[in-house]
Amino acid sequence: MFKEIGHSIFKIHSSSEVQTINIGAGTAIWQYCVVLAGAIIGENCNINCSVFIENEVLIGNNVTIKSGVQLYDGITVKDNVFIGPNVTFTNDLVPRSKQHGKEIIPTILQKGASIGANSTIVAGVVVGEYSLIGAGSVVTKDIPPYTVWYGNPARHRGYITQDGVLLNKALQNKDGQNYILENHIPVLND
Repeated sequence: MFKEIGHSIFKIHSSSEVQTINIGAGTAIWQYCVVLAGAIIGENCNINCSVFIENEVLIGNNVTIKSGVQLYDGITVKDNVFIGPNVTFTNDLVPRSKQHGKEIIPTILQKGASIGANSTIVAGVVVGEYSLIGAGSVVTKDIPPYTVWYGNPARHRGYITQDGVLLNKALQNKDGQNYILENHIPVLND
């Protein structure tokens, strides 16, 4: 089922084509994935089936990438990021067939960010730390840390704590407890 790569301590399913040797310990790459030679993948990542990763992609540690995701050149995924099924990324704001050598527009997913299924992330955005993008959203601008966004186009709908407590725009959780922002981080108001 999995092929052995030297004395590796990571898993690559035998149906996948993985050209990079830059894979951290504990990472699993499942069925029908393609990973190009220049990609760098951290430790303890879970790359689900049918994922494509280009050369100029950097993936941190403890990242989950669900099925059907394509990560194109210029995308940086920091530690502890979750990318849901069929999330679409772009790296060119004016794509044209057979026009090579164009500048790649970088996109950055900061530590702990979560991207819901079927979202589209347009080239050049920064998705802030621990932010949450709801399923099916179209992200066209930077997302501040610890915020919740969804819709087409994605709009600011609330806040989220580092441990995943959802807050409304008034910084209250579902039980009515009040939070405050300390250095852009929601904390319980004691």
